[in-house]
Amino acid sequence: MVNVYTDTSVIGGCFDAEFNEWSLALFEEFKAGTKQIILSDLVLLELNMAREEIHSKLKEVPLQHRIDLETNDEAIQLAETYILEGALTNKSYNDALHIALATINNAEVLASWNFKHIVNLDRIRLYNSINLRLGYRLIEIRTPREILKAGDDEKG
Repeated sequence: MVNVYTDTSVIGGCFDAEFNEWSLALFEEFKAGTKQIILSDLVLLELNMAREEIHSKLKEVPLQHRIDLETNDEAIQLAETYILEGALTNKSYNDALHIALATINNAEVLASWNFKHIVNLDRIRLYNSINLRLGYRLIEIRTPREILKAGDDEKG
C-alpha cells in the first residue's frame, strides 16, 4: 500500500473544476484502502480556515486508511533548513513544513497541486539535495494526476 502525504491543495482540489477529477479519484483510493492518506496537524490547521465541505471531506476516509502526524522539532528544523538554503522563502514556511513532515515520516510520495512552491522540479531538486546531505531519503513530489497515472501503468 502506498502512503501518500496529502497537502491541503489536494483536499480543496476535490471542489475545484480544474483539479477535482484527480483529487476525487485519489480520495476514492484512500477510501478503498488501495492507498493510505497521511495527514499532518498542519493540514488540519489549514483546513480549519476552509469551507465546511472541504473540511468534512476527510471524514469519508476510514480511520484505518489514515495516518495522522504531528509537527515536531525535527520537522521544524528541516523546514527551516529548506528556507535557510534558499529552496523557499519565509513566506512559504507552511509549504516547507509539509515537505519536511512528508520526508521525516517516510511518505512514499507527497501529493500537491501547489506548482509554485511544492510540485516544482527545480525546488524538488533542492529539497532532495538538502535531504540527502542531512541523511534523509529522497522525497517524491507529484500531483494526484501523476500518482494515479503511475497506478494505471502498473495495472496495464
